[in-house]
Amino acid sequence: MGTRTRPRRRFGDTGFARYIAFMLALAGCLVLAGEARLVGDAIDRAGLEAFYAQPADAAVGDPGTIVRAAALDAAPLDARAWRLMYRTTDLHGTPVVATGILVVPLDPVPGPRTVVAWGHPTTGTHPDCAPSRSFDPFDMIEGLRFLLDRGYTVVATDYVGMGTAGPDSYLVGATAAHSMLDAVRAAQRVDGSEAGDDVILWGHSQGGQAALFAAELADAYAPELHVEAVAVAAPAADLTALMGDHLDDISGATIGSYAFTAFSQVYADRGAEISSILTPEAVAIQPEMNRLCLLSDLGELHRIAQPVVGRFTSAEPTKTEPWATLLTENSAGGVGFDAPLFVAQGLSDELVLPSATRDFVAQESAHGMHVTLHEIEGAVHGTIAYLTLPALMDWLDSVGV
Repeated sequence: MGTRTRPRRRFGDTGFARYIAFMLALAGCLVLAGEARLVGDAIDRAGLEAFYAQPADAAVGDPGTIVRAAALDAAPLDARAWRLMYRTTDLHGTPVVATGILVVPLDPVPGPRTVVAWGHPTTGTHPDCAPSRSFDPFDMIEGLRFLLDRGYTVVATDYVGMGTAGPDSYLVGATAAHSMLDAVRAAQRVDGSEAGDDVILWGHSQGGQAALFAAELADAYAPELHVEAVAVAAPAADLTALMGDHLDDISGATIGSYAFTAFSQVYADRGAEISSILTPEAVAIQPEMNRLCLLSDLGELHRIAQPVVGRFTSAEPTKTEPWATLLTENSAGGVGFDAPLFVAQGLSDELVLPSATRDFVAQESAHGMHVTLHEIEGAVHGTIAYLTLPALMDWLDSVGV
């Protein structure tokens, strides 16, 4: 484990009081900071399309090297930030390009900072659905203020195929893992990032799957990085369970449209023909579904998908090849890892069910791992990452990162 030189800022015994104090201070700054952020965001969006257009040789270079970086005027309070384009690889090792956001606290430290690599929940699969392209690119980095206050450098990938051109990687575990780990490497190459080799992986839903795969693959893929802790909220860990739980509802038709389209492209050489698993009616809506973003277009997505609910798949994907094997291969938990693991789960989550997360935790524990399960009454899928932040900060103190 690497030497930590960041200042210790314990959440610990005064965690809730600090949370309340932070919220009050934030409220007092909203008017001034909000006006400054709006101006900064508008400035940052100038030349946006040019930034995301890849040079002809964009993928040529080592994984984690920078294609381009642009400083952002609308950085969070007491921080500086950059938009990044960097090199990574897909599950086959093919060079590809990804984008993301880097945020660094302004307070000085005597040495390298621990890096938090953030994996965002599902926003869609179209390049325009990438968080780094949004008007407020920091909005979906859940817990960003807490992480900056602890002195961490934070880097948030968009995943491959979002933000900029690349193969669709939705729920493709290895590709997502590579994009998270190479985001850390890219952060280390930005002057002023102060990014060290110690890494915390933190992800929600789709990002939970990405963080878990990154932890599993880090020793082989990025052995110079030291994964000190892994935290996930309502992770899409078991794709077989997730798909089985939602075959006949609107969530299955919506998320399934993203997943089956991605798998049919990535695994075409293994017979993953989309018409072999979806009904003709479901196949027909795939282009439009994958053009829309989950958060901004949810109503439209549900309107398009509603007519095929109950007749979305033509066969049981958890029992039909190659889909059953592909779902298993892209489910986390097949192997353990050395870092301690924090798993948050909302007990009112109707997407990633509490029973599925408990089964996953039992599987990880069977590997001999140090796993902490934090369940929150009343938390749903969209709120669990935010509601678990006080407990997560306490847990990071307890494991010493």
